[in-house]
Amino acid sequence: MRVHYSFLLLPLLFLNMHTEGQQPTIDSIKKSLSLQKTDSARVESLLNISREFMSNSADSSFLYASEAAQVARQSGYKAGAAIAVKTLGNIRYVQGNYVEAIQYWEEAHLTYDSIGDKTGVSTVLSNIGVIYYNQGDKIKALDYYLRSLKVAEENKLKLREAIALNNLGTVYHDNPETHDKALDYFLKALPMLEELGDMDAYGTTATNLGEIYSTRNDEKTAMVYFNKALKAFTDSISMSYTLNKMGNLYFKKNQLDKAIDYHLQAYNMTLKLDAKLEMAESLIGLADGYREQGFFQTAISSYLQAEIFARETNSFNQLENIYGGLSKTYERKKDFTNALKYQNLYSSVKDSIYNTSADQRLSRLIFNFEIEKKENEIDLLTRDQQLKELEINRQKLAKNASLVGLLVIVAFAVMLYRNYRMKARTNAILDKKNEEIEKLLLNILPAEVANELKTEGVATPKYFEQVSVLFTDFKSFTKMADVLSPQELLAELNECFMAFDDIITKYQLEKIKTIGDSYMCAGGIPSPDPDHVKKIVAAAFEIIQYMERWNQQRAKKNLAPWELRVGIHVGPVVAGVVGKTKYAYDIWGSTVNIASRMESNGEPGQVNVSENIYELIKNEYPCTYRGKITAKNIGEIDMYFVHPTTHQNKLGLSLEAFPL
Repeated sequence: MRVHYSFLLLPLLFLNMHTEGQQPTIDSIKKSLSLQKTDSARVESLLNISREFMSNSADSSFLYASEAAQVARQSGYKAGAAIAVKTLGNIRYVQGNYVEAIQYWEEAHLTYDSIGDKTGVSTVLSNIGVIYYNQGDKIKALDYYLRSLKVAEENKLKLREAIALNNLGTVYHDNPETHDKALDYFLKALPMLEELGDMDAYGTTATNLGEIYSTRNDEKTAMVYFNKALKAFTDSISMSYTLNKMGNLYFKKNQLDKAIDYHLQAYNMTLKLDAKLEMAESLIGLADGYREQGFFQTAISSYLQAEIFARETNSFNQLENIYGGLSKTYERKKDFTNALKYQNLYSSVKDSIYNTSADQRLSRLIFNFEIEKKENEIDLLTRDQQLKELEINRQKLAKNASLVGLLVIVAFAVMLYRNYRMKARTNAILDKKNEEIEKLLLNILPAEVANELKTEGVATPKYFEQVSVLFTDFKSFTKMADVLSPQELLAELNECFMAFDDIITKYQLEKIKTIGDSYMCAGGIPSPDPDHVKKIVAAAFEIIQYMERWNQQRAKKNLAPWELRVGIHVGPVVAGVVGKTKYAYDIWGSTVNIASRMESNGEPGQVNVSENIYELIKNEYPCTYRGKITAKNIGEIDMYFVHPTTHQNKLGLSLEAFPL
């Protein structure tokens, strides 16, 4: 299972190995270095030389990066110092010197933090977590991954968020009982990385997915992801990881010659870079193959060489595999003394990595991370509540003042008539305000819930056995946001959502909320409706038709289209009002999560539905089967595209053209 570490503002550290033309490049940079007039330009040139040397001399690369760090520190060029120090950590990581790598990355973390570079902060936190993961300390690894994820989420750093999700998945991969959690993290990260265009990180996550499916004996799906990874990777060290996993898959199929061939390819790639961790993994795969072919001494030699690299890098995960392999090999040789020796070492390492206490601490870290996010939301609500209470106190003071005034007016009969007129005008204003509040409440909450809230003071949450839930979302919305001004973006998004409001109102559906560029509505609540599934499917087609007309108008203006995905699922939910002063009607349950997954796994211009929806509409609409997805705590779910048959929907209502 591979974690992903990053190299900010520099090309990937591990390049495809080639040396032709490298020396002229270095000479050219050295020549330009002597001409640099500013410290910042000198730092950049030194880092470029360091990068060029990395493919064949890590020591030379380290010397130039060290000089870059010294120049940057002396000149006060903090951004350059952060990059240089992080580069020093990268080099030490490749060399297997994890202690120094962490020291350099911690220094880079402090520097990035001092200049407000949140991308750099998130990156080095994730990188430090990678080292602790390789050393078998999942608790510290998870802590750093969560810190990296928190910075990414708070600052909307989508690439860092996706990489953190991949690395979180690796923590849960080691235990088969938590494979579903790992799969959930990887499947969230993969489409994000593809959209962002980071193919190296995409390849890492694709390989991790392939490894999980290989563990589940789903060889076909595993090979699909492995091949995606090979196409995505641009550097040999990453490719070697995928080749090793493909070798492991062929080993499971008992195709030992193929398995050994893949591990040899991987080993030759890592040998050139002296990448000890990756070399150990390749040697373990080779040793496993040699053992099964009966070449026991060759297998033992490979295991022992791998042990040297694993110990140099403190990789307890690798040591576990090495000792387990040695124990099996000596047992096959009938050398039971050594078999027992390595079995004891295997058990010792395994116990240090996997234990119930560690699993509980991992769960607590995740739980505390989610609680902290909720507490931040509550803090915002609390501040809003305090403002409301201040306003209420002010109103109370105003009312008390009015009462005092009334007593004074009673004492002065001459002013009685004037007071009467004042009260009449005040009541008229209050009546008008009450009407406005009534309308506002009905815009926020369903009428049935609003009436209960007014009469009872609270709205009781209700369980609904069958509710249809629809999600929409615009593909590549972040890219559109980069092109348009905030005012233009909000105006166009608002125009679409107002049209969606009209459509769902027409089909007696209930709008739940919008989240950024996502729109959510439901059918069958708060009042039961036997036709809610048909209505929500018809509404989905009408929304797509509206977007087609919208994009036709944009095409006439040479504007890029807005591509909309739609997903629908039906099942049980709990619905109710959240909030004490700022009310919101919302729904909860796995049905909502599955509907969201239907949308995120759909395609623009298509209505993607779950098997539950398909069973209810399959006799009325043509459908296309799409395959399965895995949902957390649910398992695998079939997906279908639903297609309209005519311009007449299944409720007999004409598909009106909403104005653009």
